[in-house]
Amino acid sequence: MFVVPARRVIDSEVLLRSAAMHYLKHSTIDMDLLASEMSISRATLYRAAGSRDALFGEVFWAIGRIFLAEAGGEAIGTGADRVLFLSRAFAEMVTGAHQLRQFVAAEPQTAARVLLTTATDVHHRAVDAQLGIFLESGITGDVEELRLRSFLYVRLMESVVYSSVLGVPEVNFDLAEPALRALLP
Repeated sequence: MFVVPARRVIDSEVLLRSAAMHYLKHSTIDMDLLASEMSISRATLYRAAGSRDALFGEVFWAIGRIFLAEAGGEAIGTGADRVLFLSRAFAEMVTGAHQLRQFVAAEPQTAARVLLTTATDVHHRAVDAQLGIFLESGITGDVEELRLRSFLYVRLMESVVYSSVLGVPEVNFDLAEPALRALLP
């Protein structure tokens, strides 16, 4: 009788934690090395992660959530002033992230695909998070219009924090602030 060995199931939290630690150590994700570090096969890693881009997306979003929570904890005031304060703090954290700068320099196409396109959920999640920030800050209005404003706001913030991915010199937050403020009703 032929017995098919059971496939090893990897807990998503264990995978995310391992991938994040790997990324923080190497400023990239090497799927072969990560699989070895986790004592699983490369096939098992891909089965659990889906793709390298998807895994990057999860890692970047996990780090982004931490940055947003920290910036939100520091934010003061209400309305547009709170949103802009939080945005500035977030931008400073992202632009100060050594591993991200190294990754973007080494793999600009991958960074653009993961961070700025629909190849992963990073951009969509950022828009949802920005809508939440608007609402938590007391920005009111039609929810669908606020969602569109959130989309535009995130695109502008991406221009600030990922300018090198977009092939332009560093965009200073102060330069973008009037445009960001204009998106806040």
